[in-house]
Amino acid sequence: MTEKTQSPSVFRNVPFVRLWTGTTASGLAMWALPFVLGLAVLERSITAVELGVVLATRTAGFLAAVPVAGVLADRYPRRRVVFWSCVTAAVATPVIAVGMGKSLLLMAVAATVVGAGQGACRPAFQALVAEVVPESQRQQANAATTLAIRVTTLVGPSLTALAAVLVDARALLAVTAVVWLCAALVPPAGTGRPQTGSTRAGFVADFVDGIKEARRHPWFLAGLAALSVVIATGYSASAVLLPVVSRDRYHTEAVLAAATTAHTLGALAGAVLIARWRPGAAGWAALAGLGCYALIPLSLLLPVHLVVLIAAYAVAGIGIELFNVPWFTATQREVEPGKLARVSSLDFLLSYGLAPVGLAVVAPAVEEFGLSVVLGGCALICLAAPAAAALVPSSRGFRART
Repeated sequence: MTEKTQSPSVFRNVPFVRLWTGTTASGLAMWALPFVLGLAVLERSITAVELGVVLATRTAGFLAAVPVAGVLADRYPRRRVVFWSCVTAAVATPVIAVGMGKSLLLMAVAATVVGAGQGACRPAFQALVAEVVPESQRQQANAATTLAIRVTTLVGPSLTALAAVLVDARALLAVTAVVWLCAALVPPAGTGRPQTGSTRAGFVADFVDGIKEARRHPWFLAGLAALSVVIATGYSASAVLLPVVSRDRYHTEAVLAAATTAHTLGALAGAVLIARWRPGAAGWAALAGLGCYALIPLSLLLPVHLVVLIAAYAVAGIGIELFNVPWFTATQREVEPGKLARVSSLDFLLSYGLAPVGLAVVAPAVEEFGLSVVLGGCALICLAAPAAAALVPSSRGFRART
């Protein structure tokens, strides 16, 4: 049984509008860096090898900063953590431009700092939602945020390509730094209440305390395991093998672009749907949505018409947002407020952290076992992991009480 909420629009909440604007700006800046650096390769300002090094060091900085930021955002006002994280990324981004064509080391160090700023703001942004938005509106708020990020993903490449006609990659990096400053300055202060969940006995002890809080919620551990596995297999298989299938089966790169666009459009539709829809068994519905990602490796495995492949990507896009929005909402509701940033940092650390592992393993696995075995295995895992998570009793509603 499902129902629709009749709560007022979350956009009447001015602090949330400020938070939404800042979160959207940070998402735009995070997305912009790899695309702008790709344009720099086309301009021959940097090489493809240098691009790979810079993006790898950015990811390393992101993963290193996330657990530390979770502790900081539970110790200090989350608004302050957001500010300094985004300012750090804003200052370091132009340094990458300075290093172009001169010093790969300088570019790599700057990218590491940018990645650290990106990673440090994520848990604080998540925790701020719980401070400025009433519980009855949080699902709508999380859907609005993911909707904005998906729109940015959809229209951003075209806007950046148009801007590249007028200015070079160095100037675009400067614009990205300005976007980071917007993300730093616009968000609200939150409730201002001191956080009580941090012992201040040390970063490691505080982070372990966050892990203990996560363990109090079996639905969270099960859902996080399923999400991490799906990203490491389904997402990685798509990123590495979709270009190959597009070229070898359909003999056109247009399928690559169409499938990627369909996934984003599906995610937009999913965000719009879940902003109002309240499934009776929210956790099971979310995990079913996550399981839809199995359609991607299946469509890459089977000799389906290109329309079927594109439709599979659209359905997977819908499904991932049917998972993401209730997942974030449940975490903000169920986790102790003083430990929310640390639990969120654990979420980002594992789900983002395993993605590079999957990307690195897919191509060698195809060489060793063959394309069919790898895609079949990824599809099976994408189905089995959410199904296994659904067996945990508290997963039915993503609640401690079933």
